[in-house]
Amino acid sequence: MEYQQNVGGIDRIVRGVLGIWLVAVAISAYLDDQRVTAATAAIAGAGLLRNAQSQHCGGNALLGIDTTSGESTE
Repeated sequence: MEYQQNVGGIDRIVRGVLGIWLVAVAISAYLDDQRVTAATAAIAGAGLLRNAQSQHCGGNALLGIDTTSGESTE
């Protein structure tokens, strides 16, 4: 499935960093036996990492937001 890129620049970097941080929080929460917190953080972190990797966000698409600012799609 082909998605139009709508995440770029600083937005992409922030999503990547927050995604990694949330995965670390998920691991820590899991080790502290806080499974609901771990699952929530893991899902949110995985979503942000997917957005950063694919450069597409469904929420941005619904709201008409494009942070690529004319970046090349190649």
